[in-house]
Amino acid sequence: MRKVLVVEDEKEISDLLEIHLTDLNCEVKKANDGKIGLDLAISEKYDLIVLDIMLPNIDGIEICKEVRKREIYVPILMLTAKSEEFDKVFGLEIGADDYLTKPFSIREFIARVKAIFRRVDAVQKKESNNKIMQIGELKIDTQKRRVTLNDERIDLTQKEFDLLHLMASHPGRTYTREQLLNTVWGYQYNGYEHTVNSHINRLRSKIEEDLSNPKYIRTSWGVGYWFNDSLE
Repeated sequence: MRKVLVVEDEKEISDLLEIHLTDLNCEVKKANDGKIGLDLAISEKYDLIVLDIMLPNIDGIEICKEVRKREIYVPILMLTAKSEEFDKVFGLEIGADDYLTKPFSIREFIARVKAIFRRVDAVQKKESNNKIMQIGELKIDTQKRRVTLNDERIDLTQKEFDLLHLMASHPGRTYTREQLLNTVWGYQYNGYEHTVNSHINRLRSKIEEDLSNPKYIRTSWGVGYWFNDSLE
């Protein structure tokens, strides 16, 4: 049984989500206040956090930031009544895994939750089969989600790690920005490719010695990015 935290101050929505998550064989814990939601998010282990943005005391954005700052890698599905593109991009940037704008259909909510669980299961299966990856001076511990370069730990965000792990697992394969977006974030929308670019740039700044001639993450101009397959 999966464990889900729902942080939503509208009781009708919260109760409705609980009913349908329970139907998916999930154990649901609810909070209608941002501070309570944050305390629960950092004190217990969950398989998913459903997080409204507009909350009393502490908003969902701050909760998401704090969870990621503590290196808690639980998937986060954010809910909001706002529809501006800036809000969606910002949600992706701070570490949200998916995003639904109110009002949304329950069928869409269930589909998003199932998609998140499938991605998590797929990643865990890969990680169980390949726990340590050594490429040159770069070491990726997939179980601990830890990266070291020349035996020094490199602090990566969740999405930076996911991007690195994906590309390092398939050296030589060129990924378009759309493919990286869809695989790592799970988004099927156009227009967010610059989010991928910004994450790649930050990742490179942490692992590359020469940004003008990157060793690990290479660019296929006009196409996307690929991980150097000539390293041992």
